[in-house]
Amino acid sequence: MKIHEYQAKELFRQYDVPVPEGKAAVTVDQAVEIAGGLGGYPVVVKAQIHAGGRGKGGGVKLAKSQEEAREHAEAILGMNLVTPQTGPEGRLVQKLLVEAGQDIREELYLSLLVDRDSARVVIMTCREGGMDIEEVAERSPEKIIKVAVDPLLGLQGYHLRELIFGLDLPKEVQKSFAGLVRNLFTLFVEKDCSLVEINPLIITGGDEVLALDAKVDIDSNALFRHKDILSYRDTDEEDPLEVEASEFNLNYINLDGNVGNIVNGAGLAMATMDIIKKAGAEPANFMDVGGGATAEMVENGLRIILRDEKVKAVLINIFGGILRCDVFAEGVVQAAKSVGLNIPVVVRMEGTNVEEGRRILAESGLNLLTAVDLKDAAEKIAAAVK
Repeated sequence: MKIHEYQAKELFRQYDVPVPEGKAAVTVDQAVEIAGGLGGYPVVVKAQIHAGGRGKGGGVKLAKSQEEAREHAEAILGMNLVTPQTGPEGRLVQKLLVEAGQDIREELYLSLLVDRDSARVVIMTCREGGMDIEEVAERSPEKIIKVAVDPLLGLQGYHLRELIFGLDLPKEVQKSFAGLVRNLFTLFVEKDCSLVEINPLIITGGDEVLALDAKVDIDSNALFRHKDILSYRDTDEEDPLEVEASEFNLNYINLDGNVGNIVNGAGLAMATMDIIKKAGAEPANFMDVGGGATAEMVENGLRIILRDEKVKAVLINIFGGILRCDVFAEGVVQAAKSVGLNIPVVVRMEGTNVEEGRRILAESGLNLLTAVDLKDAAEKIAAAVK
């Protein structure tokens, strides 16, 4: 689950990670009031969306007076902000973060993330932080320092020394940098994060280390342990179909293709997307209804997929283990009648009572095409969209 920068900084404050003074605003007047209470100008007005690259898109502005603070707030709030991470469609800005300006001497980059290949928490840092960190990674990857931490062992002193000496930090900031990294690592583990990123992490003119930016992603599978973080969820930043699917416990991700698919099992869903592409079509979504899928879940999934105007056909790929194929087929027929099916649907089933399930589909009188195997399903779905 992604959260906003101002929310990430609330977490940082809980773990004694230093951040600038600031508050979130949802109106222009509120932004101006916050700016006036920060003890002087300049202040920074920042768009709050779930995407990076806001500065390049015009979503981060420095205000040197109350008039400029109002001007920037009016320009950013309500704008459709396009960044490299939003795609050309952009994202509507509905919140702002107004912060005190800082005396920046140097900008660093710092992040913690899960490396699944090594089963380690990797700490990455670089002396060249800021908006162009992606270019640094591509142009000069040797400048990026990586330290892998065994989660069972935890963060040790030698990890911190490797980071400090790799960055060649001046002595006056080494202690505060080490403390910041320790606190970030604790936050990362205790809050079940998949990513914590600060870009830039600044060294001020007064030799302070400060998180000028903050990005935190939480592992959604661990949210049952963090009821407090659930309140951070901003459904306005999510795809409406994905939000609806989550209400029915469906694992759904909207994509750009024209073939909707419903599958029980994440691995089978990935394989199904592969065969759709191999057949010359494009998947319109990832949908895993789970190993214990019910007819009701299939109906909800089908209804959500059919609301996507890009979808020209649907492939349902089910292995009937916990859910018998005949029961599943009855659910598909019921769902098709309920949602008012008007596009081709290809159904591939294997498992318990599969022949009975195919008979139910064949005798339904609906536009349901039965496939005998994956190859047959791919050929029929490709022909349907063409």
